[in-house]
Parts: sequence; structure tokens; C-alpha cells
Amino acid sequence: MNHTLHFTVNGEPYEIVAASHHTLLQVLREQLALTGTKNGCEAGECGACAVLIRWPGADRFEPVNSCMVLAPEVAGAEIVTIEGLAHDDQLDPLQEAFIVTGATQCGFCTPGILINARALLDRNPDPSDAEIRAALVGNLCRCTGYIRILDAVKMAARTRKEALR
Repeated sequence: MNHTLHFTVNGEPYEIVAASHHTLLQVLREQLALTGTKNGCEAGECGACAVLIRWPGADRFEPVNSCMVLAPEVAGAEIVTIEGLAHDDQLDPLQEAFIVTGATQCGFCTPGILINARALLDRNPDPSDAEIRAALVGNLCRCTGYIRILDAVKMAARTRKEALR
């Protein structure tokens, strides 16, 4: 069965028709051509497909694995993908920190890690190492060893703190 869905992605309103069995991941990649969200395991285990969603009536965005959300569930929601973190041709400070610290290797897992790290920093602007690790526990990376990722998240938190002074 097909559904006509209305939702917002990266600030842009969309009306699409999606099959009831299609996931948000499929819609983002195949219908909206937002391929920054990666198709890793399709089982909610790797975190490569993480996006931020603000459900109707919610006051903040929450990270979710888009492979685990059926397309009809996002009706009326606001979604932010990796493509939506940058604004006005300016990378998010977290993205900048990943570049500076060399926190990426192959880059496949990076979009999901950035999404989960952004959600963490939005709710806790000064996280401890343990809190960063807990926020990223659902993200698998086979290349970096995670130390540079932790460094990047801490750098972004410091940058934000200094900007607020």
C-alpha cells in the first residue's frame, strides 16, 4: 500500500508517495537523492544511517537509525540528515572538528557519528568522555579506533563554549 507523506528534510518541505514497507533510509537515498545517509547493516546495529528527527509535538530533535523507521511513521516530522548540518555553505563546527582532528578514515560511518554527536552536543554542550562514548555506542567504525572521534567531539564542545563567551 502506498502513502502520501508530508514532512520536512533539512528545512525543505516534501510531499512524496512511499510504499508502507519502505524505510526512511530508502526514501532519503532513493527518492530524495540524499545519499550522505549511509546504508550499512539495515538492522539498526551500525549507526551509519542515523538522522535527526523531531516528531510532531516534540520539542527537540532525536537521533534515530533511519533503517528502522518505516516511511509512513515520519508524516509531519522534521528530519535533518548529514547534508543538513552545514548552513550557508559553512560546515557545522562538529564537521570542522572532524576535519581538523583527522577523525575520519574511509568516511562511511562518519555521517551517522556526526548526527549522534550533534544530538549529544545539543542536549549536553560539555560532555565527558564517558558521555561521548555512551552517545556513540551505536556507531560502528572499523577504521579510526575512536580516539580522534572523541577528540573531535571535545574540540567542537570547546569551540562552542568559547563562542558563547
